[in-house]
Amino acid sequence: MIQNIRRSLTDLLGAEYTAAVWRARAALTGESPEALRAVADEKVDFYPEAFARRQEELMGDIGHSLAPAFADTEDGAPTHSYRAAQHSFAAPLGGLGAFRIGEDGRLYFAGKSEHYQIPLGHDFPGYSLIENAKRLGIPNATHNNTRGFITRTLERRLIAAANGLQPTDPALDRILSQKEPGVLNTVINLETGSLAVEAALKMMLSRFYTIDGAPAQYAGRVPVFIVMADNAGGVTGNYHGTTVLAQTLRGLWPDFYTAVQKNELYKVVSVPIKDSGAFAETMRRWNEGKYKTAGFCHEIVLMNYGGIRLSEEYLQAAYKVCRATDTPVLCDEIQSCAWYDGLFLFRKYGLTPDFVSVGKGFPGGVYPASKILTSAAFDSLSQFGALVTNGQEELASLAYLVTMEFIGANGAHIEAAGRYYHEQVRALAQKYPQVCTGVEGDAHMTALCFDSVDDAVDFCTRMNRDRCVDISAQTYKPNCPPVALTKLPLITTETMAGRLVALFDSALAETAAQKGAAL
Repeated sequence: MIQNIRRSLTDLLGAEYTAAVWRARAALTGESPEALRAVADEKVDFYPEAFARRQEELMGDIGHSLAPAFADTEDGAPTHSYRAAQHSFAAPLGGLGAFRIGEDGRLYFAGKSEHYQIPLGHDFPGYSLIENAKRLGIPNATHNNTRGFITRTLERRLIAAANGLQPTDPALDRILSQKEPGVLNTVINLETGSLAVEAALKMMLSRFYTIDGAPAQYAGRVPVFIVMADNAGGVTGNYHGTTVLAQTLRGLWPDFYTAVQKNELYKVVSVPIKDSGAFAETMRRWNEGKYKTAGFCHEIVLMNYGGIRLSEEYLQAAYKVCRATDTPVLCDEIQSCAWYDGLFLFRKYGLTPDFVSVGKGFPGGVYPASKILTSAAFDSLSQFGALVTNGQEELASLAYLVTMEFIGANGAHIEAAGRYYHEQVRALAQKYPQVCTGVEGDAHMTALCFDSVDDAVDFCTRMNRDRCVDISAQTYKPNCPPVALTKLPLITTETMAGRLVALFDSALAETAAQKGAAL
């Protein structure tokens, strides 16, 4: 059961800070200090009963027309690829929790949490604390040399969570002072997941190429990035963002990468999914002679490659090899962070990465704000080495803190609902063996696997077009298992998940019947 919590800005940030804020606001505007103090101390319901009740009610209205359609001809000015992908009929006119009303007036369920960025749904009541912060005049815009108190507080709390500690634990100060690999104790505030990963890749490369003239640790050797393979042994199984360097890790820019290889600037090598022996052999091979592994980059759930979940045993064995070969590890949690009790999936796996990219879900879709958590052992970039002017916005940091507070109070619900949903989809796959081959992913990030691309596309079309459930068939990568990807908001209850699975059931029955008729 989802637990409502009540918090004020003073509860989240401390009375000393909020007092300084309301006094500054009173000095600037002449407003009543007492009225401003009341804003700081106002407790907000994060999940009030009326909001919770409405979520359950709306679940029965998915696909129905709840408002007049908005008929417009505005196309914007997109690129060709964006224009081809656009579905304006489903674009939001309004949203509440796990739902949105599209421009066609119908009610849609956010089955992928608006591409993984609203774990707490649209218009989450807890984020009204951000409006209170605005009323107190807390500025959003800061810069790297004036990181505000909220951002500094968030940095410390992220490091505490990444190490399984409470922010008040005395052990946190010891962790913050360490410089050993595998100890996360440093944060760089950026704005997108791509930039967070790029910062990690830069720090890996800085061990081979000097940034500022200082000698590099492995100067003269060829850096080798290790990534997850696709099912054909290529490099398309991974996804780590849209910068040029990250895109070469998954096979894009082939002419550019050929030139890179020819000049031995760096090399990309893939390792088979879930094969620990092959991983160890790959690491041995590329730590000989002129080559040196620069880093191992991985997700835990490959949401851009069939939703495949890597096992604890595989990753723990891989990390052991990486530590023995002085190979830093990037755990890319852009997809999975803020979707678990404890916030990070790597902690449930017992992993000790050197870099963790976080974002998307943490600020709840309110602001773009991603970060790279790293070990001080790899702190090699100057202030301008990984820089975003508005990467440390105060209100974005407050959104993080609100999300973390609510997830921290609802770990039991998150675990139970995620487990229930995954098990229900697994049972559904077994019901339709003529079109389904099983499930992948984990908990709210469950992927339904299909016998063929045509089956996956047919199912997703029926879910999107006829039932207004936003899910997608992953078909754009070669050799990728055909799947339907989902990522439910954390506020999805077991009752809501059951109703969603019933919609899946009806669509699968139609897909199976069509396939049977075609045979």
